[in-house]
Amino acid sequence: MPSRIEDYALIGDCQTAALVSRNGSIDWLCLPRFDSGACFAALLGGPGHGRWVVAPKGRVHRVTRAYREGTLVLDTTFACDGGTVVVTDFMPLRERVPHLCRIVRCTRGHVRMETQLVIRFDYGSILPWVRRQGEDTIAIAGPDSLRIQSEIPLRGENFTTVGEFELHDGQEVALSATWHPSHVKAPERIDERALLHLAQRDWREWSDRCTYEGPWRNQVLRSLMTLKALTHSPTGGIVAAPTTSLPECLGGVRNWDYRFTWVRDASFTLLALIENGYTDEALAWRDWLLRAVAGDPAKMQILYGVDGYRRVEEREIDWLPGYEGSRPVRIGNAAHEQRQLDVYGEVMEAMHVARVRGFAPDPKAWAMGVALLEHLETCWPDADDGIWEMRGPQRHFTHSKMMTWVAFDRAVKRMESIGGDGPIERWRALRDHIHDDVCRRGYDASVGAFVQYYGSKDLDASLLMMPLVGFLPVTDPRVQSTIYAIQRDLVTDEGLVLRYRTDRAVDGLPEGEGVFLPCSYWLADDLAKMGRYEEARRLFERLLGLCNDVGLVSEEYDPRAGRLVGNFPQAFTHVSLVNGARQVAEPARHTRAVSSRTLPARS
Repeated sequence: MPSRIEDYALIGDCQTAALVSRNGSIDWLCLPRFDSGACFAALLGGPGHGRWVVAPKGRVHRVTRAYREGTLVLDTTFACDGGTVVVTDFMPLRERVPHLCRIVRCTRGHVRMETQLVIRFDYGSILPWVRRQGEDTIAIAGPDSLRIQSEIPLRGENFTTVGEFELHDGQEVALSATWHPSHVKAPERIDERALLHLAQRDWREWSDRCTYEGPWRNQVLRSLMTLKALTHSPTGGIVAAPTTSLPECLGGVRNWDYRFTWVRDASFTLLALIENGYTDEALAWRDWLLRAVAGDPAKMQILYGVDGYRRVEEREIDWLPGYEGSRPVRIGNAAHEQRQLDVYGEVMEAMHVARVRGFAPDPKAWAMGVALLEHLETCWPDADDGIWEMRGPQRHFTHSKMMTWVAFDRAVKRMESIGGDGPIERWRALRDHIHDDVCRRGYDASVGAFVQYYGSKDLDASLLMMPLVGFLPVTDPRVQSTIYAIQRDLVTDEGLVLRYRTDRAVDGLPEGEGVFLPCSYWLADDLAKMGRYEEARRLFERLLGLCNDVGLVSEEYDPRAGRLVGNFPQAFTHVSLVNGARQVAEPARHTRAVSSRTLPARS
């Protein structure tokens, strides 16, 4: 049985990441990349699907854990019979191959420890050939090889590599796992302690660049570090989460693979990075976006692989029983084939945010933007699958139409500011036409709100974005009544926001999911814009309280079970936290006209 989602912490090397539970078990790790097959997949099954435990053998009285200041180095402290021991887990930023390091140190008394290493490549399906090679243990299967270094003796037992050892006050031992292609000679053995020093130095140098000095700085910095950890450093792409198939409803089927990069995150993430001092990462992210969407505008996808690859076909793997029985387990994501018109708005907004925040205009990027808009001129009236990647019938979703307005609006603003080729008068007229279309067909006077799709009576929390993208000001009575309606019908007793009321007829799936945490951050932003600052602050701090003990949070939260649900940690939630902190902390900002700084959405 895997741990609760909130009982995991993240370590990573900016090309992949591992989840470490409070009990000392690494239950999820894909090598060599975020989207590779997992060699530890116990998160979605059991111990036999792969994990690495390093933990005390005796009774544990208390477990505490924390990241070392300004780093992604994790210390888990076990107070147990006989003494106290600290397990330090980290992955140094990669030079050639990935290393997973574990250093165990006794800080009081003496403690008996054990390690159990179950290596199963390809999501727990492949039992490797394990052998001794000098001082090391080598596991090989197909293209994958994992070398285990250990300062304690290890032995094979029931297809598991195990070892026991005892530490006295001041003693420590180091263990590590290094992946390399099986057809390539293994790299040199490593010095785990030297790599620990380098990992701390690298992360602290990065953290010291953070310019945010407002309230909740520690939470903001931890969220920024999480975004950095979810960045594929060679390409600049940021995965939505390092996991697949963690359920949005425990025991349900809303289980998706999020180890890919969504176009929808673009301007939201750019804003978070730029405004907090990380311009290099913002530039790398923008460049990733422009490379990924280049080509035929009609074939632009909503998500891509971390290096921009397009074929992320979805399949189900039946040998994994799923997290707490939540099946199916999915690899890949069929949403890459969907039509979601809002992504054109997000791309144009990302280009706009980059320009107004000081990035030099790129003529090639503008030429691509013109091509995207020329295509959008022909397809904006079409139905689509919407921001939430509905698996029901395509509809005329109000949010999608609103974001097509954003696309033309940002293009017009760009041409008014610095010029450029393009039919500005035609785009002005189309922008106004779309605005009128949304206001006429997307607003239902009998409901007193903008609705999920044209002709619907249902609410949708994506429309909290309306004042945030500048479609209408927060003072507009229709916007205010929409916010009130969402608070009345989509907010739970806990004060948190559902995306919409799930309905198989709309989204093609069984009912039931948690509250969607980014939507709750949008509500806090809207409340601040409305001048309801104390209410906004209370909601924001309520959301901060859902982060676990090391500052991580998932996509959704189940108020009835009191548990995090969905893939973890979720980049979109963390970026919403970062941007929301600045919005809620600075009331004076909300007295100004709605700016171009927007918070785009993703599912």
